[in-house]
Amino acid sequence: MNVRPEKILALQFKYFGDAVLMTPALRAIRGHFPNGELHLLVPEEVAPLFQHLPWLDRVWPMPRRRGSASLGQTWPVVRALRRERFDRSVDFASNDRGAILGFLIGARRRLGWAQRGGFFGRRFCYNQRVVLENKLEHESARMMNLLSAWDIAPGPLEPEIQSDPALDAAAAKLLPERAVLCHMASSQPNRQWPVRQWAAFYERAFAAGQRLAFTTATGAREQSLTDELKKLAPSAPVLPPVPELALFLALLKRAEVFISGDTGPLHFAAGLGVPTIALFGPSFPARWAPIGARHRVLIGSSCPCGPGISVCQSANHCLAAISPEQVWASLQNILTPG
Repeated sequence: MNVRPEKILALQFKYFGDAVLMTPALRAIRGHFPNGELHLLVPEEVAPLFQHLPWLDRVWPMPRRRGSASLGQTWPVVRALRRERFDRSVDFASNDRGAILGFLIGARRRLGWAQRGGFFGRRFCYNQRVVLENKLEHESARMMNLLSAWDIAPGPLEPEIQSDPALDAAAAKLLPERAVLCHMASSQPNRQWPVRQWAAFYERAFAAGQRLAFTTATGAREQSLTDELKKLAPSAPVLPPVPELALFLALLKRAEVFISGDTGPLHFAAGLGVPTIALFGPSFPARWAPIGARHRVLIGSSCPCGPGISVCQSANHCLAAISPEQVWASLQNILTPG
């Protein structure tokens, strides 16, 4: 008797960095069901992170607008997913949006977290739930633990994404020579290293002949960081903003080392195999820092704001305690190991 290989759908409706940190769990699913089909449903803006992973059978981009839902855009995707007749689905975020979509798609076994909050019916959207343990562990390990309900053994926790090779030439025009990429921005300002520190680090690296290039995000607040940098270090090379995620990934792949605070591009770079230097302040390195020997983590002073507040309330920014000399030493440690 022939048994049809299982079809599995993974869902993740959270931020960019969370999506990258899901890839170890996805890899574990693929290893446990080597002959099955593994599909992934994510917001359309996140989809380029996964579209070139050879061990995913299909990535489904879902149109969305934060804070609202459009049935006209959502339902055609849901209907197409229902036709796939999935045997299992796993919702790594288990928020309201993912729970409802998973229920509507209708896999026979629907796995999610048993956690408080959300709308009253969220618990009934899953027929398998795992209690979220109240302990500090890496986000990749936490998502891996959800798979214990399917008896999937934990695997390596290093993330994995791939860029589009068709965009390599365009990325080379933006960054003709490999360089250390310094990303100044974060969606939360209290996770940004102060611009004066970046300027001092640039002057230190320039004096030593080390090639740097600076990037930031496309918003007005983020672009103002480069204006400030140019005032402090006029010769610092700043790359033009890259609004397309797929091209930004191809650009990151060219980096010799990537330096930033705790933000999505830090996890993109780590997933692409680029060595990183992570500058941590209010968020927890034990939960969010890149994993692996190629990465370095520097931690600022104690922060009274905590990870739930986006703008620093202290007179002394916690990340300011990380000196340019510390970052330079970590960079030398990566470039000239041993």
